[in-house]
Amino acid sequence: MKVLLYNMTPEQMFYVKQWREEHPEDDIETTEEILDASTVDEAKDFDCVSLMQVVDIDEEEVYKKLASFGIKQIALRSVGYNIINWDYVHKYDLFVTNTPAYSPRAVAENVLTSAMYLLRNWGQIFYNEQHDLNFVREENLMSDEIYNKTVGIIGLGRIGSAVAEIFSSLGAKVIGNDLIENPANEAFLEYTDFDTVIQNADILTLHTPLDPSIVDMISAKQFKEMKNSAIIINAARGPLINTQDLVEALKEHEIAGAALDVLTEENDFFMKKFNDISELPQTYQELAKMPNVVVTPHSAYYTKTSVKNMIVHSLTDIKRVLNGQKPVYLVEL
Repeated sequence: MKVLLYNMTPEQMFYVKQWREEHPEDDIETTEEILDASTVDEAKDFDCVSLMQVVDIDEEEVYKKLASFGIKQIALRSVGYNIINWDYVHKYDLFVTNTPAYSPRAVAENVLTSAMYLLRNWGQIFYNEQHDLNFVREENLMSDEIYNKTVGIIGLGRIGSAVAEIFSSLGAKVIGNDLIENPANEAFLEYTDFDTVIQNADILTLHTPLDPSIVDMISAKQFKEMKNSAIIINAARGPLINTQDLVEALKEHEIAGAALDVLTEENDFFMKKFNDISELPQTYQELAKMPNVVVTPHSAYYTKTSVKNMIVHSLTDIKRVLNGQKPVYLVEL
C-alpha cells in the first residue's frame, strides 16, 4: 500500500520507522503539513491519506481532489472526527475511519491526575509558596479524600468508561449519562439523567464527541446548577464548554475549579510558543491567573502507548481496506 501521513511529528515518526521495518512492502510517506486545499495535491498517486489535526477541513476542493485521485478513505489518527465536513464526504463518496481505542487509559489517568491536583488544592498551595513565600497549612487548603466524592461523567464510550472504572476502584461513587447505556458499565457506575449528573457531581468530567447539537453543553445554566464545591474537567473537545461562562462561574465561586485539556480557542495557541501572555486569547489570560485552574495543551492522550497505537491502528485499518476487507473503525454519520 502507498499512504501519505499528514501532520507528522517526531514522536510519531519513531513508530512510522518501526512500521516500515516490519512492513517493507508498504510505501509510507510523511509530511509535517496539515491537510487542506494548499496541500491536498501532495496526496496524488497515493492509495490513502492518514491525518491527525485539530484544524477543520472545510474546503470542498480537498474532498473533490481526493476523490479524483482515486482515494476513498480518510484515516484519522485520533478519536475525534469533528474536523471533517460530512456533506462533502458523502457528496464525493468517501468514507472516514478513526482510532477510537488507541489508549482510553491514557486519557482516564490524566483525568484522575487533574482531579487530584484540584482536590488537593495544589494550585493554591504552589501559588502561596511561589508568590507569597507562604508555607502555612491554612484551613481553606484542607482537602477531602476521593472515596467521599461523587464523580459525574457525561459520555460513556471507551474513554468515559475507563474513567468510571478508575474512580470506582478508588471508592468514589460514579454516576453518568450517555445516549446508550452499556450494561458492562453497571458494575462501577450508575446511569442517570444529564441534569442529575450536573447537580450531584463533585467532579464533573466530559467525554462526548463534538457535534453542533452539544456546543456549549456546559454553560451558565449548568454552572449555576453545579455544587459550589465542584470541579469540572474537559479532556474531550473545547466547544463543549462555554469558556466565557466558565470564567464567570469561577469568578463568582459557582464552582471550585477547572482542569482543561481542550479549549474552544486552542487552535490559536496550542502547540505554539509565545513571548508574552498578552499575545494569547483573553479568556486564557483570565484562566491563567487562577490557581484553581489548570490548562494543558490537548495532551491528555500523550503517552508512548497512545502515539504508537495511533500509527499502528490507523495503518492496520488502511491495510485491511486496501486488501478488500471491512474497516474496523469506520465512522458512520
